[in-house]
Amino acid sequence: MPSTRAFSTYLAAHGNRLLGQIRLTTGLILFTYVLTHNLNHALGIVSLKWLEAGRAIFLGFWRFLPIEWALFTAVLLHITVALVALYRRRSLKMPFWEAAQLILGLMTPPLLMLHVLGTAYAHDQYQFKDSYAYVLLSLWVFQPGYGALQALAVVTTWIHGCIGLAYWLRLKPWYPKARPYLFAFAVILPVLALIGFADGGRAIAERMEDETWLPALIERDHLPGVEAAAEVHALQRLGFWICGGLLVFVLGARLVRDQVHRRQAIEIGYESGAKVRIQAGMTVLEASRSANIPHASVCGGRGRCSTCRIKILKGGAHAPAPSDDEKRVLARVGASPDTRLACQLRPTAPLTVAPLLPAQAGPRQALARGDYHSGRELEIAILFADLRGFTQLSEQRLPYDVVFLLNRYFKAMGEAVSGAGGHLDKFIGDGVMALFGIESGMAGDDGKRACTQALEAARRMSVNLDELNGHLKADLKQPLRIGIGIHFGPVIVGDMGYGASQHLTAIGDAVNTASRLETATKELDCQLVISEQVARRAGLDFDPSRLHPLMVRGREQTLGVLALKSAQDQDLAHAAE
Repeated sequence: MPSTRAFSTYLAAHGNRLLGQIRLTTGLILFTYVLTHNLNHALGIVSLKWLEAGRAIFLGFWRFLPIEWALFTAVLLHITVALVALYRRRSLKMPFWEAAQLILGLMTPPLLMLHVLGTAYAHDQYQFKDSYAYVLLSLWVFQPGYGALQALAVVTTWIHGCIGLAYWLRLKPWYPKARPYLFAFAVILPVLALIGFADGGRAIAERMEDETWLPALIERDHLPGVEAAAEVHALQRLGFWICGGLLVFVLGARLVRDQVHRRQAIEIGYESGAKVRIQAGMTVLEASRSANIPHASVCGGRGRCSTCRIKILKGGAHAPAPSDDEKRVLARVGASPDTRLACQLRPTAPLTVAPLLPAQAGPRQALARGDYHSGRELEIAILFADLRGFTQLSEQRLPYDVVFLLNRYFKAMGEAVSGAGGHLDKFIGDGVMALFGIESGMAGDDGKRACTQALEAARRMSVNLDELNGHLKADLKQPLRIGIGIHFGPVIVGDMGYGASQHLTAIGDAVNTASRLETATKELDCQLVISEQVARRAGLDFDPSRLHPLMVRGREQTLGVLALKSAQDQDLAHAAE
């Protein structure tokens, strides 16, 4: 039927998005339930009375019929989506936290089954009050083994939910600042919940010493008898069989599918020369993981972050078209037409690809508005700084002293660069390279901000060096001196290098020129040399007659530069003659 085909086409095109939305929505509902339940448990630290008072509020909300139905629907949908996602995975190789989330999620239903049946189900079926006294009596006094399993369930469900929440929140701009506080809360709450559970259990054990207390509780709360307990345990065993059967069915379906598709192997090549043969329906990200090829994926392969993006080098004409969701993510980072998300691209023919971000890429790259990490030509300010006479100084010292001194120096220079808003590119021996204006360059700034930041960084470096010399005065025969060169011009910016050493850097003639200006501080006997471009872009008022003509390798014409005796004196009134 046409309507059936249309529906199938819709599911094929929007299946990932639909599953993702269901998983996120149901996950948030269940996490809220677990959060409020643990808060209720924590009240046991105060007293059993507070525990019961909290339960009244907790159940007053969650057993309100529409919300209760929404909760049980969320449970069923979340389990269903998890099994579907497990089936759709073409490889079970995954990062540690993804594997932890999956395993803990599979553990949750069996661990919680008896608790749910013994409270919510039994309450509705036998019309009794499932109070904390009843629960603690069962789990702490009569069946402490089940109590230990429920304590494990508290930890399991909480960690599972926190991992999922972290994958969702880590792409929010405010998350990096909030993460330490959220982490502290995530650690403290289950500890408080378990302490509250234990304190409540001990309070019930004390009350059991009164022989009249238990009969009064049974009569007051209409607690069920042995037959009800037998039914609950029978349903628990049935639930175990159902859960186990569903898991076996999904794993078996995966095995059958893999055998059917094994003959339809597709070869994925990588820029590094590696080749991976995959089954039809497998994503490029899964291909990388199956072959232990490092590949970034901040969001865990959910198509939200763009850090897994790849450049198609060969075979792009036969690649399936991106979905609307994938297009939106790629458009957000300004990706080129031959860029795709590895977690969304399921090749149907051989491809050769190149990951565009280092495997260590984090949320910062995911949140970047521009795709400069993949390579962009920008106009930025480049700063080079170098210690003067450090080779002779290091020859007279023990290796430990040299490392200590350099680390103090690098710390002072690094703080100056980051404090001025720059990007610390690298330390080269006893030298420093820093970049300014990458973000503002992407936004179309004319370079004033970049040059102003670079000049401020040079000033701070000079100030920090003076302070460092003051601290090390007793250890140094003569104070440390630096030379700083700053130039502004077009460069190519991107993540370059190999493996763990890959990082954001810049290459181009402007970089070489900045390095030449740093060397010129020796010739001009000054601390700072800046090009005329930097001075003009920063809006500095200077006398053109003070410009020094400087020959730069690779240039036919001289470059006008300004020499300053001290980087702390940037009004140019005392520029070197």
